[in-house]
Amino acid sequence: MARKVYLADYLSREELKEKYFSNKDNVESRRWHLLWKISCGWSVKNSALAVGISYIYAKQIIKKYNNQGEQGILNGRKTRKKYNVGKKSLLTDQQLQKLKSELESKPEDGGLWTGPKVARWIEKETGREKVWNQRGWDYLKKCRYSWQSPRPKHRKGDIQEQQEFKHNFREKVKAFEAKHSGEEVDVWFFDEHRIGLKPIVKKVWGKIGERPTAIVNHRYEWLYIYGFVKPKTGETLWYLIPRVSTQWLNLVYEAFAKDALVDNKKVLLVEDNAGWHRSKSSKVPQGIEIEYLPPYSPELQPAERLWSLVDEPLVNQYFESIEEIEEILVQRCNFLRKEMQEEIRKLTNYHWLNVSF
Repeated sequence: MARKVYLADYLSREELKEKYFSNKDNVESRRWHLLWKISCGWSVKNSALAVGISYIYAKQIIKKYNNQGEQGILNGRKTRKKYNVGKKSLLTDQQLQKLKSELESKPEDGGLWTGPKVARWIEKETGREKVWNQRGWDYLKKCRYSWQSPRPKHRKGDIQEQQEFKHNFREKVKAFEAKHSGEEVDVWFFDEHRIGLKPIVKKVWGKIGERPTAIVNHRYEWLYIYGFVKPKTGETLWYLIPRVSTQWLNLVYEAFAKDALVDNKKVLLVEDNAGWHRSKSSKVPQGIEIEYLPPYSPELQPAERLWSLVDEPLVNQYFESIEEIEEILVQRCNFLRKEMQEEIRKLTNYHWLNVSF
């Protein structure tokens, strides 16, 4: 039989229980819970198991309570003193705000801000003889800047029209569902992507001291991937086509209607305003309705985010013929469709698409 542990009589059993139920701090509440269990006759081991802490930690809590009373149960993190450690900041608060303001415009040389340029600015502002370049990088981070590649945005893109499209899209889907009440409804997004013998060179992880190389031989022979995605589920359908034209688009529409089982449901298909999409010669199968994105708005197209996944096996690789690329893409698209549905859903299911389709 386990030996009953000694517990100082600062508080009664009912008072310990009240401390446990009334305390809002998670750490302190768990400690009072332990003490209440022990006051009820539980062993330290069983009390620790019930509360969810280790046996050694439980004994430390009991020891502190016996020696210090309620003070021993307080969460020290809330009362811990803050110490000023480390070197003195290079910039005062006022100078830091001035730097943030400077970063909003171009540097004196008219180029781009870099860590070394910020370091030179600090030297000039503070009168210091030498500020290491790394400190400039540190202050860029401190000002909440990060090294990013801008997303290209067409100058003709209408921001207001784009915002209205996102704001109204849910209502459009609901209206489409109401129009086809009683029938199954899907919403798909569609886009094209060109791939060819022009190499795709991208950054990769490499061993330090061994810079990666990529064999290149620029040739201009292409094939196109027509990709369809259903963001809500991550389902995809892929078609490899030799070119973009209304004739080929009609063939892809026909294949998509068959593969997406349009005979048994209605599909709202969202695509861009490419000329061959809007051509009077395009033949949209029965059961499919087209919704066009605002002009010059690729950022609203979830299918655009598929292409980095498609390109991955081709990055930094050399291919002798377009047939080699086609063979790899067939394997890649099948893998994406079967094995990466959840990753694609997370990548393409934009927050403004949060509707029941």
